[in-house]
Amino acid sequence: MKWITREKARVDRIACPWLIRKFVDPQAEFLYVPKDQVLAVARRENATPFDVPGAELHHYEENGQEFVTFDAIIRNYHLTDPALRDLAEIVRVADGGSGKRAEAAGLEAGATGFRLTAKDDLENQRLQFPYYDALYAYCQWKVTEGGRLEHTGP
Repeated sequence: MKWITREKARVDRIACPWLIRKFVDPQAEFLYVPKDQVLAVARRENATPFDVPGAELHHYEENGQEFVTFDAIIRNYHLTDPALRDLAEIVRVADGGSGKRAEAAGLEAGATGFRLTAKDDLENQRLQFPYYDALYAYCQWKVTEGGRLEHTGP
């Protein structure tokens, strides 16, 4: 499948392709275009738009709480992994949503730095995917081990 979103991706628009490749469509191809062209190019390329107004997979509100596109993909594709839900909270806060997650500040800073140093959105995506792999592993550890490290020092 082809997927399409706005160019100059940072937090949610890199987290979503990571999520899609890992849990929805391992062969996914991603297109990044100017915001005002996303829906037109999506129709022309038969691509699924995300994180743009008018797309099914976009920010939404439920019970007074705002959710980001990462959440919309989890909901739409019935992903139930508790570690993904934990990661979603970090992504949501890093993307400017309400809540408190210390990890979100690091994600936002890293995502901004990658966007500033990558030559384009596809390179940005390639560079950040290992970071999301690591964050997901952290969330798995946190959920399964309760976030406790064994002390191995003196």
